[in-house]
Amino acid sequence: MRTHFNASHGQLFGGHQTQQTPQIVAGDSAGSAPIIDATCATRPVHAPAAARQRQAIGGFTLIELLAVVSMAGALTGVALPTFESQLQRTRRTDALVSMMQVQAAQERFRSNGARYGSLADIGTPGVSPAGHYSLQALSADEDGYVVLATATGTQARDANCRNLSLQVAGANISYASGPDATVANPDPVNRKCWNL
Repeated sequence: MRTHFNASHGQLFGGHQTQQTPQIVAGDSAGSAPIIDATCATRPVHAPAAARQRQAIGGFTLIELLAVVSMAGALTGVALPTFESQLQRTRRTDALVSMMQVQAAQERFRSNGARYGSLADIGTPGVSPAGHYSLQALSADEDGYVVLATATGTQARDANCRNLSLQVAGANISYASGPDATVANPDPVNRKCWNL
């Protein structure tokens, strides 16, 4: 008599636990004594639902990542020009402060003499305090003066308001602005440049 029996239990295959149950089959071979063949059938035992959920939560898919990147790009495309415009407007105050300092220094200089002076005469540097504008005294005489502030560095991208001009003629003060030294902006753009 021959006996075949596989008694292994609880093997782990591909993440699933299998349980094997012995089966006994009786038969005969060529009319002789009966042969007991004990084979094992396997049936899968699934992992609990909580364990399967832990395995499913692994990370981001490529599509999710691309969606987030594209949304961030769209928001940046909208927000960056607005931010840069506001930054340029804020930097323009650097030129306005410089112009007011020049105006005060010119009046002090004129009160001690017969005419207005150059930037060197009045002791004013040729650069604004934060360094965003360079200053030039285009003319200075007994009646008045003209000071031009020209944007430098990254502020030079402020196209319409790149040049700001302050002109004092007697008791009249005029403000002008423009993309070049001619400072010929129309009045609405000029008001925007000077924050008036």
